[in-house]
Amino acid sequence: MPYYDKHKKRHVGQIRINGRYIRKFFHTQKEAYKWEIEQAAEPAQKINSISLIEFFTKYLEFSEQKHSLKTFEEKKRAFRLLLKSIPANTMVQTITRMMILEHLKKQASSRSGNGANKDRKNLIAAWNWGSRYIDHFPAGNPCFVDRFPEIRERRYVPPEKDFWAVFDQAKNEQDRAMLLAYLHLGARRNEIFTLRWSDIDFAGQQIKLYTRKRRDGSLEYDWLPMTDALLVLLMEWKKSALQEWVFPDPETGQPYIVRRKWIMGLCKRAGVKQFGLHGIRHLTASILMQADVPLIDIKDILRHKNISTTERYIHRLKSVRVSLRVLEGKFRQDEKGELTGNSPNKNSVLTLAS
Repeated sequence: MPYYDKHKKRHVGQIRINGRYIRKFFHTQKEAYKWEIEQAAEPAQKINSISLIEFFTKYLEFSEQKHSLKTFEEKKRAFRLLLKSIPANTMVQTITRMMILEHLKKQASSRSGNGANKDRKNLIAAWNWGSRYIDHFPAGNPCFVDRFPEIRERRYVPPEKDFWAVFDQAKNEQDRAMLLAYLHLGARRNEIFTLRWSDIDFAGQQIKLYTRKRRDGSLEYDWLPMTDALLVLLMEWKKSALQEWVFPDPETGQPYIVRRKWIMGLCKRAGVKQFGLHGIRHLTASILMQADVPLIDIKDILRHKNISTTERYIHRLKSVRVSLRVLEGKFRQDEKGELTGNSPNKNSVLTLAS
């Protein structure tokens, strides 16, 4: 029989199948009672019901094999938070759009709109997976709720001089080689974390970088040439290496998962504005752009799948900069004889050489 949940302030319809309760929330007792009758009339369809915790467990087993560790942990966190709002034994077919919306509203309020939208994305992906692979799984996706307003800050790209100030603060060979690898390869964080010595061809002066940054989550690799400076540092570091990983965590002997405190500590000691490892990748792109390296070459160095990705934050920035120079010329013409300014030194070109 239906009952009233004082905490949720809703009427709850419930039926029991194979020793498990299936519950659903309603605004009125009449709606809850009607639903109970309808469910009792079709018990055969509910034999293969699956609870929320069972569903999440199946999906995470799949995700652990398919996705990167960072993505897997992100999904696990999203599910853990949802289970604080909705009981783990709730049957998936009783999940409503309103239940998901209320949960995400709390996340947007307590964390941020960015965080809520990230959870929304992971819940949608999980539900779509369940619809494809789990028998009798509800086809309608209740996680398709409205997105929340976000406050996005533009990623900070450090000046080249700040990078070298941080580089000088790295006191051991491993950390210095790691920093230079990020700059000279334009690498993503995990591409360097998971680098093996077998991925480095010293004779051919090239390096193999693996990534899962693809639509289907498959692991792919690209060969990149190494600069002379990076080759020398890696050869020196290899003399002290004791295992397969190029940059292992000395505490575990395994690849790093995060090094946020490390890079932030170096920034603090160098007395520069804090930046992250991905900011170095953007710095690489910025240096190449200012040196007038062709866009197609920058795409290959950054290993973007489509050149449009490279254009979004390289070519567009370049075209805007040219437009702003037109305004600068207008300012000088109008103010000639009254105000003067220092024009940019066009002969100054940033290079990747250390």
